[in-house]
Amino acid sequence: MIGLARVKEAARGRGLLVLLLAGLCLAGAAETGRGLYVPAKAMAAQVLLERAFERSLANHTPQRPWAWADMTPLARLSVPRLGAARVVLDSGSGQAMAFGPTLLPGGAAFGKEGTAVVAAHRDTHFRFLRDVHKGDLITVQTREGLERRYRVTGADVVRWDRYAVPDAGAGERLDLVTCYPFDAVRHGPWRYVLHAERISS
Repeated sequence: MIGLARVKEAARGRGLLVLLLAGLCLAGAAETGRGLYVPAKAMAAQVLLERAFERSLANHTPQRPWAWADMTPLARLSVPRLGAARVVLDSGSGQAMAFGPTLLPGGAAFGKEGTAVVAAHRDTHFRFLRDVHKGDLITVQTREGLERRYRVTGADVVRWDRYAVPDAGAGERLDLVTCYPFDAVRHGPWRYVLHAERISS
C-alpha cells in the first residue's frame, strides 16, 4: 500500500513537471515568434517593394506596393561588395521605416546638389551597414532611371539630436543613418552615420 501511494505521488509530481515544462516551452515559442515577426515583416515588405519598384521603373511613375500603402518605392540602393540591395521609400515617416529605408525630408533628392539622407532600422534593413567599409561602392537607381555611384568616405557615431544634414554646397553626397550600437536591444540616443560622396560613372 505504501509503495502504491509513493508511485501515485511521484506520478502526480511528474505530471506537474510536464505541465510546467510545456508551459515554459509555449511561452518561449511565443516570445521567439514575436522576435521573428519584425524581421519577417521587413523581408516580406522588401519583396513587394521590389516588385513595385520594377513597375515604377518601367512606367516612370510611383507605384504602390500594396493597395493601402501611403508610400511608394523611390530608388534601389545597393552595396555590390556585400550583395546587399534595399528599396528606398519616398516617405520619411516612422511607419514607413517598418517596411524599408526612407529618404528623409530636409536632405537633398537623389541627383541634386547636397546630401541625400536615407534612414532605416539597424536590426532589419540597415543591419548590413556594420559591414560596410571606407572605400566601398554604393549605387542608387531611382524610379526615373537616374543612376548614381557613391564611394564611402567614413562614418560617425552621433547623438540623434546632434546630427544635422551637411551644407548643400559641395556636390552630391549620401548619408545612411541607423540606430547604434547595432546589437543593442533598447532604443537609445546614438546614431551611426555612414558618409559617401558621388563619383563619376
